[in-house]
Amino acid sequence: MVDLILASASPSRLRLLESVGITPKVIVSGVNEEAVGFESLTPAELVVALAILKAHTIKDKAPVNSLIIGCDSTFEFEGKSLGKPETKENAIKRCKQLSGKSGYLHTGHCLIDLKQGIELSEKSTSKVIFAQMSDEEISDYVNSGEPLQVAGGFTLDGLSSPFITKIEGDPSGIIGLSLPLLRKMIISLGYSWPELKNR
Repeated sequence: MVDLILASASPSRLRLLESVGITPKVIVSGVNEEAVGFESLTPAELVVALAILKAHTIKDKAPVNSLIIGCDSTFEFEGKSLGKPETKENAIKRCKQLSGKSGYLHTGHCLIDLKQGIELSEKSTSKVIFAQMSDEEISDYVNSGEPLQVAGGFTLDGLSSPFITKIEGDPSGIIGLSLPLLRKMIISLGYSWPELKNR
């Protein structure tokens, strides 16, 4: 059995891992995604850089011989990175921007194998297509508080799911951690997927 450390405070990422029988130890990285000087990076490059930073931030706190997974997500719309709205005003503006349109959800992954001294980083990208939303629907959704602290201001597994008409790509990657990609990375390190499961 391999110990997996999740370098994230995200309940969605934890829930995804638990849904497939993996109970990671959580060590929150505390990285302020908005404060880091990565302005020159594209949205796709940014998520990988932040995933690497998050995984490295907790490296010294993780038990020896464990695997660390760091992740970061952003939503790319018309070439720009849309992070967490943080305020109701921003969330309303964001919903109006995305209504009836589409964009790309990028999730960066960094996997550090402390035992073998190997580090891998990859990203998953999925296209997300939104329905037209009425002002009443936008107001109701924003007042729930859900969009304020999530990348792009929406969730596939939450209250905004009725407004997502189609996705092209990996659903778990949109939620915050691509399970097929993690499996591929685990296997490339020489482990089997069942080894991650908590018996």
